[in-house]
Amino acid sequence: MLALKPRVASRQPARFEKVVIVTRNTQLEELLARFNTTAQARFYLEHAGEVFEPIERRHKNYHRALNTVRAIVPNSIKSMVIERSFLPQFRFEENDLVITVGIDGLVVNTAKYLNRQPILAVNPEPDVIDGVLLPFTANTVERALDNAVYGEPRIKKISMAEAVLNDGQRLLAFNDLFIGAKSHVSARYEIQWGRRKELHSSSGIIVSTGAGSTGWLQSVYAGASGIVKALGGQINPPANHGRIDWEAEQLIYAVREPFPSKSSQASLVYGTITPEKPLQLSSHMAENGVIFSDGVEADYVAFNSGTHATIRISDKKTSLIVS
Repeated sequence: MLALKPRVASRQPARFEKVVIVTRNTQLEELLARFNTTAQARFYLEHAGEVFEPIERRHKNYHRALNTVRAIVPNSIKSMVIERSFLPQFRFEENDLVITVGIDGLVVNTAKYLNRQPILAVNPEPDVIDGVLLPFTANTVERALDNAVYGEPRIKKISMAEAVLNDGQRLLAFNDLFIGAKSHVSARYEIQWGRRKELHSSSGIIVSTGAGSTGWLQSVYAGASGIVKALGGQINPPANHGRIDWEAEQLIYAVREPFPSKSSQASLVYGTITPEKPLQLSSHMAENGVIFSDGVEADYVAFNSGTHATIRISDKKTSLIVS
């Protein structure tokens, strides 16, 4: 465990009443849920031709970082630890400071359950995890935590997307929304963007936020670019390789594999969603239509005939503490 310096009580009042540390199970903990003991998990993996030591090492590294975070929370502030699977049932209070210890996806998982509470994101293994959303490590988090609790931390407001249905349901997305069919059959819907309107038969629509513009959306650009080049065309790539600032008040939508026919069009396939120009969709699917967020297919709302969806920038922002 990292050596900790003695903490000096601050004269400033604490800005938060409670620190909530959000964790995720390590691979070893997931294996223990299946095999009960470390020895049985090791036996199973080694007989399957896998190496067990890296799994055990990453488990230890993770808990070393987690123990460091737990130890530096000021004694005057309440603290608790919850595993990410409990997020849907957990109620965050207004004066909570949230610390995530894990991969970037843990920030994504947590953000959708917050309402202005700031996130202090810790990368437990900077040598292994890229940590685009993880500004701090176990070595740097103490100063950041002290500044968050007693000072004025620098906070980045990250824009999120949301789908609002005509029945009142809402679905938030930190990175992206997918609108389409559950299976690989074509999704059928009407799309309206500004004054333009079309009927579509496609593999679905991806709507990306600034935070998600380096992910799934990049695969859309890569595929489109590769096809155009293979056909002898020229590409005018979007500025900054299509990456959008996290705080930008805009989203990008892209239609996947639109099919032009006598009853469907394929010209309204890419554009920018702004507060003044949302995306309007009406499902023409009798069943299996879905809208899901951040690549989690289980986190969805049904999008079947009679359902109308407005895709827009959410008023809700993620408050990420940065260095």
